[in-house]
Formats: sequence, structure tokens, C-alpha cells
Amino acid sequence: MSEELAPETPEAAETEPIKQRKNGLYPGISDELAENMKSGWADTELHGLEPIAQASHTADRRAALSARFPGERLVVPAGNLKTRSNDTEYAFRASTEYAYLTGDLTQDSVLVLEPTDGGHEATIYLLPRSDRGNGEFWLDGQGELWVGRRNSLTEAEQLLGIPAKDVRELAAALAEATGPVRAVRGHDAGIEAALTDKVTAERDEELRVFLSEARLVKDAFEIAELQKACDATARGFEDVVKVLDKAEATSERYIEGTFFLRARVDGNDIGYGSICAAGPHATTLHWVRNDGAVRPGELLLLDAGVETDALYTADVTRTLPINGTFSPLQRKIYDAVYEAQEAGIAAVKPGAAFRDFHDAAQRVLAEKLVEWGLLGDLTVEKVLELGLQRRWTLHGTGHMLGMDVHDCAVARTESYVNGTLEPGVCLTVEPGLYFQADDLTVPEEYRGIGVRIEDDILVTEDGNRNLSAALPRRAEDVEAWMAGLKG
Repeated sequence: MSEELAPETPEAAETEPIKQRKNGLYPGISDELAENMKSGWADTELHGLEPIAQASHTADRRAALSARFPGERLVVPAGNLKTRSNDTEYAFRASTEYAYLTGDLTQDSVLVLEPTDGGHEATIYLLPRSDRGNGEFWLDGQGELWVGRRNSLTEAEQLLGIPAKDVRELAAALAEATGPVRAVRGHDAGIEAALTDKVTAERDEELRVFLSEARLVKDAFEIAELQKACDATARGFEDVVKVLDKAEATSERYIEGTFFLRARVDGNDIGYGSICAAGPHATTLHWVRNDGAVRPGELLLLDAGVETDALYTADVTRTLPINGTFSPLQRKIYDAVYEAQEAGIAAVKPGAAFRDFHDAAQRVLAEKLVEWGLLGDLTVEKVLELGLQRRWTLHGTGHMLGMDVHDCAVARTESYVNGTLEPGVCLTVEPGLYFQADDLTVPEEYRGIGVRIEDDILVTEDGNRNLSAALPRRAEDVEAWMAGLKG
């Protein structure tokens, strides 16, 4: 990775001597070089750009936000780069609230809705093109020569359908602003500092909750993105099955890397840390170390999702026999989880309570555990009353899905887990059974077996649609699918 030269800010390039990185190879910049770099560059402004695909949808979302908070200034930042170590940063991911309302994914940006007599006037504040006259484009560490071209403000207006201004002017303007303000916190410390005497935590939380609940029901663009994410994820699972022999020769990391390649080719990234859990690691719910052995005769629990370029993610789990065939005990446990998932999916429909699919799946799992003699002489009803099945089922059976893998996370309880399903809701159905390697309450042959099956389910007008149905679920279909992919 090359070293920039570089003053810390564009303003520093104009008013301060160039700050060299300690141990940089160049002692300075000659006046001649500085002058040379100012000219000889072609005009690259783009003209006649078409709006991004979601522009009409983001406009509708901003209108709903405006109607909810009349007369108040609303500030929604994208966020800033986060340092990984020293002078390297993590890949930037815009805040969900900002991306949802704008479709823009650039760092340091901020959406501001200014109150008017008729509602609000939206402005998007962005970093403009790097200044070539003051040397910013090649001297600043975030200059375009170092990190790539960004859209001009005019280009951004055409793409996003929102008037655009220079974000470097925003903090000072907000500090001088009067009237009620709400802001989404946790993404931009500079913007929060400018608003520190104008906002309250309670009012800001109301804004965040509203934006979380607004995403409970997906629009047509969002549904199409979720389907795209699921389709890419299915291809990623196929990729993994084709290279299981290489994973056996290395580790779970080969599986992780294989799926990540698909995520980057067909989308933006993985939507969350991939769980590539082989053998007893499958009993650890969020196993993301992915450094264990992959052994024939054991199971692979793969929980992974591709995130699209618009930041919508799939969340799919399959539990696969590494050698292609379930053992009798593995299949018994797998079939129990499959039956529970079938019951859960059947309960997803308009007018149903959100909790119904969880209750349906948990009942099936409790029945199986009682049938297998793992809970003594207790009845299924008593097991469910006391929650004793949770020793081996552990987690809830699903959650909302969208731009965040656990979407709508700060919605009110009455709107989410105590709410009612309606068309456009997308959620996961993911029952599991996990028998820990050190669990002395189960027969030894059960220990170290973990099974989860997870699909992304869209509530429709007449029931539901499985967005991830391209991946087989029944045990015999899984075996046949794996055999076909392995040739």
C-alpha cells in the first residue's frame, strides 16, 4: 500500500505547510511540482445521468418521514471512515437510515430535511470532487488520486434526485441553526457536536424508532433486492459444495473465502460474518472464527448471506453432510428441524401474529425432544410452559430481514414481536437443534451435532413466498443436490 504525502484536510492544503508522514521517502514538494499538478487534466464531468433505480422509492420514504415530524429539522448522517489500525480503515458502509432515505452510500455525507410550510425540503450534503487547484486531489489521503473519483454535486443531484451541497459547510450551518432538531446518532461525531445543544436523546430515539419501523414493510424495490440477494446466496452455497474437498484439506476458512468471493462478485459484500461451522462448531450459534477442521462424516452448518450493492442482505442457513450423505442419527435430527421449519413457514401469512411461526416451530422441536426421551416423562405442554426445550433450541426462530440482517431492530415491541404480519414483511424462519459436545444430559452419540435450516420468507397477499427456495431443504434433496454439484 502506497504512502500519501499529505495534509490532513483540504483546508490545510491551502493554509498550512504540507505535513509529511513520518518516515516518508520524499522530503517535500517543490513549487514546480505543485504548479505542474494543477493543470493538464481533462474535464470528466458526466452529463445526462439517469436517476438510480430506487430514487422514486427513497422520495416516498422521505415524504413519510416528513409527515411524521412536521416543523422539525431532521439530520441523518451516513457516517465516517473507521480506523482499522494506524492509517488503514475498514471498508465504509453507510448507515442504514441514510442509505434507506437516499440510496447514496458515500462516506461523510448527511441528509438534512429542512422544515417548510408544506413539509420539508431535502438537501444531501456530500464531499464534492477533489480540488485540483489547491492540490487536495493528490495530497490529501482521501483525495481522488488516492481513493478514486467521486461524483460531483451536480452528478449526485441527477442520480439521487435531491439537491446537493458541500458537506464541509454543514457543521457550521447546523451550529447556527434555530428551531427543533432531531438527528440519527452514532454515525458522525462532528455533526453530533454541532447539534449538541439542540437535540435530546429521547427525541432522537423517536426518530430512530420511526425509521426502524418504516422498514417493517418492504416496497417493490426492496423485495426485488432481497430476491437478488437470495439468488446470489444460493450460488454461493453451490460454490462451497463444489470445493468441500479443498476445505477438508485446509479448514473452514476455505469455505468462508469461497462464499466471500461470490458475495463480492455478485454483490457488495457479505451481509454479516459468515458462519462456516463444521463438526461440533455447529453447536456454537455465532461461530465466525472459521478456523476449524472440515472432516468427512461430520456436518457443516453454513449460515451466510450476500449483500447487494444497495445493501439488502440475504440470511440463509443449510446444514450439509460433508461427505454428501447423512448418517442415520444426523438425518433423524435434521428431519426434526426440517419438520419444525415447515411448521414455522406455514404459520407465516397475513394477519398472523409475528410470534406464531416461532411457536409452531418450537412445538415441533419440543415434541421431538420428548419423543427421544431427553426430557424424562414431562409432557410437551409442560416443556413449552417451562421453556425446557431451549437447552437445545437456544434461539428465537426468526427475525426481520432487510438492509440489516437483524432489520428493524429498534422498532417498538408492539410493532415487531407483538405485531401482526402483513404483505411486504420479510423475515427468517430458522429453527435449530444444538447438542453441545460436553452436554452430559444427552446420549453420547448426539453430542457435537448442530443443525439449523434457515430461509428468507416474504409475506404475500395470500400467504408467503420463500425467497431462498432455490436451495434444497429436505434431506434427500440436499444429498441429491450435493451429489450433482460434486459430479
